[in-house]
Amino acid sequence: MVRHVRTFFVILCILTISACKESRQNDGAADPVVLGYSQLGDESTWRTRNSFSITTAAQKAGIKIMFEDAMQDQANQIKALRSFIAYKVDVIAFSPLVETGWDTVLGEAKAAGIPVILVDRMIKTSDQSLYACALCSDFRREGRKAGEFLVKKYKNVSGPVNIVELAGTEESTPAIGRFEGFRDIISAHPKFRVIFSEDGDFMASKGRELMNKILDLYKPEEINVIYSHNDDMTFGAIEVMQASGIRPGKDIAIISVDMTQRSVDYLKLGVVNCIIECNPNSGAQVMELARKVVAGEPVPKRTYIDEQTFDEFGAVGNIPNRGY
Repeated sequence: MVRHVRTFFVILCILTISACKESRQNDGAADPVVLGYSQLGDESTWRTRNSFSITTAAQKAGIKIMFEDAMQDQANQIKALRSFIAYKVDVIAFSPLVETGWDTVLGEAKAAGIPVILVDRMIKTSDQSLYACALCSDFRREGRKAGEFLVKKYKNVSGPVNIVELAGTEESTPAIGRFEGFRDIISAHPKFRVIFSEDGDFMASKGRELMNKILDLYKPEEINVIYSHNDDMTFGAIEVMQASGIRPGKDIAIISVDMTQRSVDYLKLGVVNCIIECNPNSGAQVMELARKVVAGEPVPKRTYIDEQTFDEFGAVGNIPNRGY
């Protein structure tokens, strides 16, 4: 049933955009830019906000958007990209679920003369011409920021400092970058030991599941730090900790990536010790890049989004409302 609804939505978008194009042609006006956007899913608060940013920015920019939710399935994303190619959109943008497996469909887009913009995440390919540009966070930097906080927090502790890691979706750019960047820093300090690391797919339910598993494997006093790749997994883990009588942020230090309003509130309360921003509000920049690539204007191959880090050592009272 869901598949039929999604198919109907795509057909409706095509008919609406076609009608708009015909009307503008009759009026002698230039056609609007038509953007096909494949979102990887709606697995987290961050992703919901990102989708909102994309769709509202398109409306404000006067760009017609065909928006498809892949529901955490790469096959659905590839199907959506092919539907955009068949419709002959002006530009394609997508947030790839994982880094590999895109060369064939992006080769089809290239053959059709449709430029592609990567948003939020990168792909692995030997042919960099398959995409025009990428707009994303510096995920490795996010991981390094997490490590730098630990170095500061435990500078007077000889060790060991035991860390459990709630990682993101396997083979996704955020999970890889946050994993590797973290180890860039802690590898220079033997006292830091990652005793558990497992993928939680950026989902609160998986955060709860992993935290229950961790507490079956280790006593609370054996765990010093939780490093979570996103807020939703963090929230799931906190629920389990609190139900088990563990004081998050005090008995076990918590580092979380995303910086949703709830994590900001937790930082202020001392429930979370460090939050690293991953900015979902990329819509306006995506629309600007879309207009430029369609017009044939030069754009940077990769653009990083500005982001901040806040922790227990700084002034947190004046952090602006996040809005999500």
